Amino acid sequence: MPKQSPAKHRIYTMPFASVYPLYVAKAEKKGRSKSEVDEIICWLTGYSQTELQSILQSQIDFETFFAQTPGANPSRHLIKGVVCGVRVEDIEDPIMREIRYLDKLIDELAKGKAMNKILR
Repeated sequence: MPKQSPAKHRIYTMPFASVYPLYVAKAEKKGRSKSEVDEIICWLTGYSQTELQSILQSQIDFETFFAQTPGANPSRHLIKGVVCGVRVEDIEDPIMREIRYLDKLIDELAKGKAMNKILR
């Protein structure tokens, strides 16, 4: 009997543009800005501000968003810690690890960490 591959997490198929406002709201609720959220996303992925705006106008899903990054930041491996009860550095699935890296950076922003510390 062929081995079935595990089902993808539903975040993979969610449009990035549908989650982005949640990142911005989380940051703004703590006195941070949309431009700081954008800076974090661009730092992590290598997307330019223009490319990010284009993605937000599209229905590109999370999996495609991270699979097509123009230049994932080589320092992202320095992102450590726990998100949703899981250590980001222990996540084996590469796309899920990238998603959790972004979650962790947005968490740090919302907790008041300085941008120069967030952007390792």
